[in-house]
Amino acid sequence: MIRRRHLLAAPAILAAVPARAQTVTMRLSHQFPPAHHIARVIASFAEDVKARDVGIEVQVFPAEQLARVNENFPGTARGAFEAAALVNFWWSNTLPEMSAVTIPFLFTELPKIQHFVGSPAAKFLEERIAKKGVVNLAWLFTTRQVIFTSSNKPVVTTDDFRGLKIRGLNPLTDHALTAIGASALATPGPEVPGALQSGVLDAGITDVSAAVSRRYYEFQKFGTVLPYFTAYTHIFVNPRFLQGLNPAQRTALEAAAHKAEADAITASEATAAAATGELRAKGMTITELSPEQVAAWRSKMQKPVVDAFLRSAPEGGARIIELLEKL
Repeated sequence: MIRRRHLLAAPAILAAVPARAQTVTMRLSHQFPPAHHIARVIASFAEDVKARDVGIEVQVFPAEQLARVNENFPGTARGAFEAAALVNFWWSNTLPEMSAVTIPFLFTELPKIQHFVGSPAAKFLEERIAKKGVVNLAWLFTTRQVIFTSSNKPVVTTDDFRGLKIRGLNPLTDHALTAIGASALATPGPEVPGALQSGVLDAGITDVSAAVSRRYYEFQKFGTVLPYFTAYTHIFVNPRFLQGLNPAQRTALEAAAHKAEADAITASEATAAAATGELRAKGMTITELSPEQVAAWRSKMQKPVVDAFLRSAPEGGARIIELLEKL
């Protein structure tokens, strides 16, 4: 009888103990190597979410460990994983308005970048992202300082591009390169080092900090640095996953994302400032263009991209340019 009383009492005892909420996991895929400054911002974002202790854990998979870069959007949209981070210009075919910030020399001033999050321009893009089946969570400013790299000779004037096989970013911004005589070959960031070393590409283009983290100095002799365009890495989430979070979890996720947005500006500016010096120290010959040289590049490279952008985004292209210029 004593044994029976214990067996009967056990459920009542267990029921008196509060059930611990099950932790929700958000898998986040991105393309950057762990040393990249945006990869570090994303890693800190995951730690911040965990520290808020509301039963949500962000598991980060850098360097295409979970999905290839071109699988991040469809994989998140269909729920193969819960979230991803993608550089804005990878949306060029699906959502052409996302490439507006990559129009050369249009949106590179730091005060404008500091006011982008929460602005009408950001909200305009977020509405269009939502129509594609994912929800934007954070805008992580990634760069406004670009480096053009080469091995045979420095690329300083627009004439130096003639005949070069150069990394293309997307069909839109590549108009700037083809307008001055280069052949642009679309190449994902992780594949560029191999393409440069094998001779598939003669020249590269990337943000200055990525040139350090991907060790461009080991296979490229020259680099030209200038404020060419702005790029964002934005974190987006599967809407069904987001809807399944309780209010505390969603609030914590959004608060950590907002902090990451501010951290990304600080990290990107500091990293870019240090990266040029580090590339020099590693042996690259670095040229920083003067305002007059930048103006010469702009005069030949911006208009072909603007014209192509307006053709590719007839519904919202002019509006997003207007909103960015008002920042």
